[in-house]
Amino acid sequence: MIESSTAVLRFWGVRGSIPTPGPSTLRYGGNTTCVELRIGSEIVVIDAGSGIRALGGSLVREFGAKPISLSVLITHTHWDHIQGFPFFIPAFGKNNRIRVIGPQSEPDGLKGVFEKQMDGSRCFPVTLGMMSAQISFDHLDKDQGIQFEIGDVKVTSCPTNHPGGCLAYRFETPAGGIAFLSDHETGGDDELRILEFIKDAKILIADAQYDASEMVARKGWGHGCTDDVVSLAMKAGAEQLYLFHHDPTHDDAFIDGMLEHAKGLVCQFGSLLQVQAAAEGCEISI
Repeated sequence: MIESSTAVLRFWGVRGSIPTPGPSTLRYGGNTTCVELRIGSEIVVIDAGSGIRALGGSLVREFGAKPISLSVLITHTHWDHIQGFPFFIPAFGKNNRIRVIGPQSEPDGLKGVFEKQMDGSRCFPVTLGMMSAQISFDHLDKDQGIQFEIGDVKVTSCPTNHPGGCLAYRFETPAGGIAFLSDHETGGDDELRILEFIKDAKILIADAQYDASEMVARKGWGHGCTDDVVSLAMKAGAEQLYLFHHDPTHDDAFIDGMLEHAKGLVCQFGSLLQVQAAAEGCEISI
């Protein structure tokens, strides 16, 4: 068990849109969105992209025959954020408890989306009902942020600027706030609300899928531009920024270039912001 004063963050999937395995993505990783957060005895998983498969294997090795209890926070149900759940081995353990929390999805609700993905025939051979774990689904308002708790962990949700709706999440830890702001296009009418949401975050994980030249043709797609995200983080007084949701066309070398550009912007403005590019397998103790 992690001490109550310590939080540990692990990246299991940092890619957006579609998995991109291969030699050109080895350093940053090719799995889609999945982040693990341990705060005290609580295990919180953010999104169930393809990265959740490896997380599931790690949890099974860690717990062995002991029951696993965790919460899965879903930002939204676009496929790159839920496609790994059918391969999440803890969901097949009858003594395990999994609480799935996410925005209301019309018309069938959050559970209905997962059921359609695992329909037993057309999309996947195993149905959601065949998973033996105790799985519950709780809905959040996708258009309005709320505060709630997972055990002793205080969590706040916040709507982002993304087609179809999406939620960002902020976690309060003894060491400071951790904000997860994926699938958000900066510069919208909600920017003041977003700034307040991420204000003074110790760690900000933010969608920075495009560089400035790419962003010109991608306005309205609901993803971030590196320049805008760095500016947002500096305005909010964030301590550490992790560029996230890497584009499938960006290989390791391209992301290296985006990171160096981001660091250059920080130096240009004389900011103390620390910037890194999120990499699969990276673990951060807070």
